[in-house]
Amino acid sequence: MISKIKGSAFTSVHCVPKFCSQCSVSLSVKFIKYEKQERLVCGGCGYIAYLNPVTVAGTIPVYKGKILLLKRGIQPQKGKWTFPAGFVELGESAEDAAVRETWEETGIKVKIGPMVGAYSYRDSGVTTIVYVAAPIGGKIRTCRESSAIKKFAVTNIPWQDLAFRSSVDALKDWLEKQ
Repeated sequence: MISKIKGSAFTSVHCVPKFCSQCSVSLSVKFIKYEKQERLVCGGCGYIAYLNPVTVAGTIPVYKGKILLLKRGIQPQKGKWTFPAGFVELGESAEDAAVRETWEETGIKVKIGPMVGAYSYRDSGVTTIVYVAAPIGGKIRTCRESSAIKKFAVTNIPWQDLAFRSSVDALKDWLEKQ
């Protein structure tokens, strides 16, 4: 995997480190026999710098059978539709992050319901965890990250204009459970 990395970016959310986070010596690609794969290894202290996925959490807010989607106001996938979601921060649970991101991106407060699913793909450095949510307060509003917000009937979901594979897969999974 490491030998396939070109330049300094692995995915849109990852940068390949050049220096050890423990001692600041340069990292180089080495084959780790007991792991049977290449890794970034520090030439000074031997530390292995693993490249791990980041976690995103989001909600599918449901209003009387309609779902709330937002049009992304930022890259990646600016102008495409998705449910509210964002990165889980250190010190918070996926559920807490999903609630926070929903409020930040839409202005609504939600109560988390069951998990719809967890979505990861070999060519993506992100694992996305999605929950059903019930709105319990707040006022719908846009922000820098959401240029529009709309409630969609299940028959009108903009499938061709969804932002991410995880958006499509989670919405399909949610619909199957209805």
